[in-house]
Amino acid sequence: MQNPVIILGAQELGILALDAFQSNDVVVYCFLDDQVALQQKEVNDITVMGNTEDENFLKLLGKKCDVFVAAEDTAARKSLTKMLKDEYKVVPVNAIHKFSYVSEHAWLGHGNSVQAGAVINSNAKVGDSCVIGPRAVIDANAVLEDHVQLGAGAMVNAGVTIAEGAFIGTGAVVVSGVKIGKNARVGAGAVVVADVAAKQTVFGNPAKPV
Repeated sequence: MQNPVIILGAQELGILALDAFQSNDVVVYCFLDDQVALQQKEVNDITVMGNTEDENFLKLLGKKCDVFVAAEDTAARKSLTKMLKDEYKVVPVNAIHKFSYVSEHAWLGHGNSVQAGAVINSNAKVGDSCVIGPRAVIDANAVLEDHVQLGAGAMVNAGVTIAEGAFIGTGAVVVSGVKIGKNARVGAGAVVVADVAAKQTVFGNPAKPV
């Protein structure tokens, strides 16, 4: 059985991670969050016991507890993950909802949020600290680098490559073979039929730069 989990972040992503762990009967020990207004309060019956630098709880990591990083901001997730590796020699576990599907032939890194109804098909590769929204689909041989976020119902077709830090909006479709550049953004409902450059934002059907 998996160790109890401490979730760093008690807002939306943290709540979804809690749901994923509880769907698999994994105990969540507590939340830690830097918002003072949340501390010592309960979020879905789990207490926010301190901030994300509280050594009283972080010293449990790797021994009695696992950890999941649920900071809303990508930069904050990167920073917290680096701190955990450097100072505590631990990496975040994946939060994979019971009602998602991950092929046994897919490859996942660490610290990913795979939400209810999401599908990761055979030979797909997902890096570290990605957020796969509810009912999002990653088809065969697609590659997501680290810190990619897919909105609810997004469709990443076969052979697509999405570079680090890119954001794919709710209901967007990325057609087979397309490459999405680093830190690019694809708007909700867009249909992407051509490569998207790094840091570019595209919207529409077919998707065009804005």
